[in-house]
Amino acid sequence: MNFYVNQSIIIQYIKIGGISNSSVLQIGSAGIIKPHSYLANTGGYTKPAPTVKPKLVPLAPP
Repeated sequence: MNFYVNQSIIIQYIKIGGISNSSVLQIGSAGIIKPHSYLANTGGYTKPAPTVKPKLVPLAPP
């Protein structure tokens, strides 16, 4: 039995906090997810990014 799904998806705003080489972003439905990996140095960087010291924010007491 075959099912055919037609979708129309409009995304006004999407925020992605982080993505790595093994991440999968899926919007809508898919029967098969075909993995692809593209690694490109589009900025011409020659060394790693500097480390960032995280800011700690105290939580209010309950």
